[in-house]
Amino acid sequence: MNQEALLSIPKAEVLIEALPYMQSFSGKYFVIKYGGQAMVSPELMESVILDMVLLKYIGVKPVLVHGGGKEVSQVMTRLGKEPHFVNGLRVTDDETMEIVEMVLNGKVNQQIVSLINQKGGRAVGFSGRDAEILQARRKELQQAEGDAEAEKIDLGRVGEIIQVNPSIIHTVSENGYIPVISSVGTGLNGESLNINADHAAGEIAVSLKAEKLIVLSDVDGIYRTGDAGQDFISSINRREIRAMIMNGEISGGMIPKVESCLMGLDGGVRRTHIIDGRVPHSLILEIFTDAGIGTMVTQ
Repeated sequence: MNQEALLSIPKAEVLIEALPYMQSFSGKYFVIKYGGQAMVSPELMESVILDMVLLKYIGVKPVLVHGGGKEVSQVMTRLGKEPHFVNGLRVTDDETMEIVEMVLNGKVNQQIVSLINQKGGRAVGFSGRDAEILQARRKELQQAEGDAEAEKIDLGRVGEIIQVNPSIIHTVSENGYIPVISSVGTGLNGESLNINADHAAGEIAVSLKAEKLIVLSDVDGIYRTGDAGQDFISSINRREIRAMIMNGEISGGMIPKVESCLMGLDGGVRRTHIIDGRVPHSLILEIFTDAGIGTMVTQ
């Protein structure tokens, strides 16, 4: 056997390892929440898009849900408007909502759609307002959680989802396109509302009865504090993860990602994953290898 053939054997073994996953996942919905560094770095962005196109070609029905918090903050700063957050939620007045829609729908969404098309896929971009995909109400926040007498904090046009209408997603996906959805919803009075993209992805996954919900983040996954320091968790169930939230081991920006996974599992999504979007082709490595690279959150 020549040297070139010998070098090709590991590639063949990788494909054979992936075959049962391809057979199992064909025709199933995968909802991918896209954000973090993977949406800022051109190289990582191209990697994610290529993974999405590959998934579509082998029969998976990927749906990409995105926010764009870093880009929104950058534009606000350039316009002389200081971003303000409460418990990780962006306080969104009318002017800020205009910026959110401009950035998410006018820039980020179209950039993703264009790149998918350039890489051989076919994509259609939506705002969560289109066809009322995401129906929401204004989110209320109290200064002291659980205290009925506590003063309510006005977050402005921040929404929480009350209903997902997935019919247009089904139509687009079943006709060979990859839906790309921004996390802007329609309020009860028809106004635009700014919705956390992790939560939007979780709710959309439930509405589609998705096989998988995959959250791209800027960390490897979930860690537990052990005797020797931080121990990486490759798989964890709902009961364990809720306990980690209660004792403070999961905090800050990881909470909405974990909540998204729990939301998906509670609504019937079979498997949820938090993976490092900074790793090239992390989607393929998590989905089609036995070891995976992130944290799988299970029932």
